[in-house]
Amino acid sequence: MKLVVAIIQPDMIEEVQKALVRHGVNGMTITEVSGYGRQRGHLEVYRGEEYSIDFILKIRIEVLVDDSEVEPLVGVILQSARTGQVGDGKIWVVPVDTAVRIRTGESGPAAI
Repeated sequence: MKLVVAIIQPDMIEEVQKALVRHGVNGMTITEVSGYGRQRGHLEVYRGEEYSIDFILKIRIEVLVDDSEVEPLVGVILQSARTGQVGDGKIWVVPVDTAVRIRTGESGPAAI
């Protein structure tokens, strides 16, 4: 099993969610997060004053999948989240030793 984690722009969440549902993803976890990558934040002007915004609002999506589903899932996220602009985000894959469904006690791939 693998945990696919994607950090995307907030305005892309609806499109990514719809693409994941069409792909057959049954569940995902979404969290609002803040951070920065290569762009290192940005400057904004409010009422004539310039402010440095160090941390940019992003959305973190986590999906637990079987090993065979990793590459297709990454492709779906990549296609649906890409705008071609700086700050589109990142995707990474983390190995998962075990998962347990609390309600039934099922473990491993059955818990997905």
